[in-house]
Amino acid sequence: MHGDHNNNKMERLNGEVRGREKVMLGLERVNTSILPGYQIYHNYMRLHEGIANLTPAEKCGIKVEGENKWVTLIQNAKREKDDQKDT
Repeated sequence: MHGDHNNNKMERLNGEVRGREKVMLGLERVNTSILPGYQIYHNYMRLHEGIANLTPAEKCGIKVEGENKWVTLIQNAKREKDDQKDT
């Protein structure tokens, strides 16, 4: 093998998705909102030990405030969608 390859981050993500797939085998449709929802959870809500117990969003300087981050994200998305309609 040429050089060192470090694919730990990708393997970790694959492990998370595989574990989640096992739980959701009973889903009847493939095109659900579950994977995008999990991506939002992973990037905006789940704390990661590898980046000092921050979310990836926080590490990038994106702060989601409020007691319930899901509600905050949904409200912000709706506000953004409404603003786009007005322009």
